Amino acid sequence: MQRAGRTDLVRVIEGSGRVRVEFAPRLDFGRQPTRLRVHPEGVEVEDTPDPIVLRSPGVEWTLLDEGAHQTAVAEIEVDGGPIVLELRYGSGSLGPTVVSESQRRRQTERYWRDWAEGLELPHMDEALLRRSALVLRGLVYGPTGAIAAAGTTSLPETIGGVRNWDYRYCWPRDASMSAATLVRVGSNAEAMRLLDWLLTIVDTLASPDRLQPIYTVTGQELGSEAEISELSGYRGSRPVRVGNAASRQLQLDVFGPVVDLVHALAQAGAPLSGEHWRLVESAVTAVQRRWEEPDHGIWEVRGPRRHYTHSKAMCWLAVDRGIKVAEQLLGRERSDWIGLRDHIARDVLERGFRSDLNAYTMAYGEHQLDAGTLLMGTIGLIEPHDPRFVGTVEAIEHSLREGPTVYRYRTDDGLPGDEGGFHICTGWLIEAYAACGRMDDARALYRELVGLAGPTGLYSEEWMPGEELALGNHPQAYSHLALLNAAICLDASG
Repeated sequence: MQRAGRTDLVRVIEGSGRVRVEFAPRLDFGRQPTRLRVHPEGVEVEDTPDPIVLRSPGVEWTLLDEGAHQTAVAEIEVDGGPIVLELRYGSGSLGPTVVSESQRRRQTERYWRDWAEGLELPHMDEALLRRSALVLRGLVYGPTGAIAAAGTTSLPETIGGVRNWDYRYCWPRDASMSAATLVRVGSNAEAMRLLDWLLTIVDTLASPDRLQPIYTVTGQELGSEAEISELSGYRGSRPVRVGNAASRQLQLDVFGPVVDLVHALAQAGAPLSGEHWRLVESAVTAVQRRWEEPDHGIWEVRGPRRHYTHSKAMCWLAVDRGIKVAEQLLGRERSDWIGLRDHIARDVLERGFRSDLNAYTMAYGEHQLDAGTLLMGTIGLIEPHDPRFVGTVEAIEHSLREGPTVYRYRTDDGLPGDEGGFHICTGWLIEAYAACGRMDDARALYRELVGLAGPTGLYSEEWMPGEELALGNHPQAYSHLALLNAAICLDASG
């Protein structure tokens, strides 16, 4: 594994015929002029903080001036051996590599094949599930172990709209959910490294309840959210954003998935230590201090804080799993935490329910539905056959499901435009169906979710059923962990 700052991207052109290749890097999203210099062995990008070169021996490049930028163009006749193009970020050398391209390819294939072959996947749709696991593994940032939420920024949630967010960061909540899914399919290493990354961050906090919802993959706080006016966006979807203002929100649901991850590792027999117990204590302490506060919730609504039912449920999850980890790691009972867990449960089960809707709602005292409440019956907060949870599943099914997809909510969130259904919500409904004993419905919806995979087995964040469009950033960790967890659930149910 290479250190941060060095990346090689190799492309091989084979076959016969004439191909046109354009090399058009744009520094700082096109806001800084990009100048190129042609060398006998390739092309150099000038005046960059880190060196960038394209090694391309034997290729003749022509430079085109395009305003403030330059583009290198080559017309290549492919009639002999392969043409190898090697983009090097972090190295200014255009010299040959010690290891040949074919050897490097074999090494890369061997690494990923060996990792994938060690997984314990459900037997249904095994190739597709392996692809989803590989996506989650691929979103791990090697130098630190942080897991990105997606690999892109500003791919729209509706074409031409403004819901274009930057997901190239690590949400401790999302990352913990991704890592826990990998634990469930037999790979613990990613979770252990993520916990190391989290511990490093927690050690810098004035108090554990100050954990932010988003960090860079290197563990730094995000700067201000900015808009890149020079870029038109995908199919005219503006603005193109860098950064994410949600990093300044209060999202109390973050602690539940973190402690749930430690619990999953304990169940898997991972070598947990006192440092991991310290992380659990920090998370439960944060819940003790702040669970009664309103927050911005998992969906990061850019409006006033509310008492989101899902956030309260995740606070319960943090304490419940913390109790279990104390028993597993320390062999003792935390009676003070038991009282806290039961207090939170009473609060959520009573205040989050609307009898006139026969369902748990998005926030206390409100009437809007939220697919996040589907987790209440699958994490153990409420018995899945409890009429209140059954009613919640039915209400979400009738109001938020449309064909093969499930919307987060259908209420005004202060932003213009529509959005698609979220694949992770579809996965939650599949698991909720199964928990309620509706196995035929669970299997049918799972088959529909499988059918939405792209040609290479990848999923975006959302699906727009009317237009049959994949929307949002891509590939999305949430979507792939949802497919894996749904398959694991169905496999366990026989």
